[in-house]
Amino acid sequence: MVDVSDKQVTARRASALGVVAISAECAALLRSGGVPKGDAFSVARIAGIMAAKNTAQLIPLCHPLPLTGTTVEVELVGETVEIRTSVKTTSRTGVEMEALTAAAVACCAFIDMVKGVDRLARIERVEVVTKSGGRSGDWSRQTDGTNAAGSGDGDNGVDAGGSR
Repeated sequence: MVDVSDKQVTARRASALGVVAISAECAALLRSGGVPKGDAFSVARIAGIMAAKNTAQLIPLCHPLPLTGTTVEVELVGETVEIRTSVKTTSRTGVEMEALTAAAVACCAFIDMVKGVDRLARIERVEVVTKSGGRSGDWSRQTDGTNAAGSGDGDNGVDAGGSR
């Protein structure tokens, strides 16, 4: 693990997005509440929160962090499901991995809930959208796929060693 003991304790936040593609039939079942396994949205939300809290147990060399807040929002948009996560802490290292893990696991849990009615449901993407706090400042993913670092340095918050 990277030694973060010399870093400042600051308020840090990160958000991520996961997108699941589904069939029109599955979307109709979700709108009507007819998914046989139950409420796929609620299960995805809970799975995402649990994943954020357990990230250090899932990702090697990831620091365990005291999370001060985690939200997972699940929305049906046409024939896709958008899962947006936000994670906060006051610590010495950022929460990008917690936000990303929350989104990825929420996507997996959602697919598990609908796989009986849509075997072709698939995760289209999972990505960090924003991060704030810490040495590298604020960062956000632009809609055109480029990055914008608030500090102007282009730092994505990853230490040279490749982990945090």
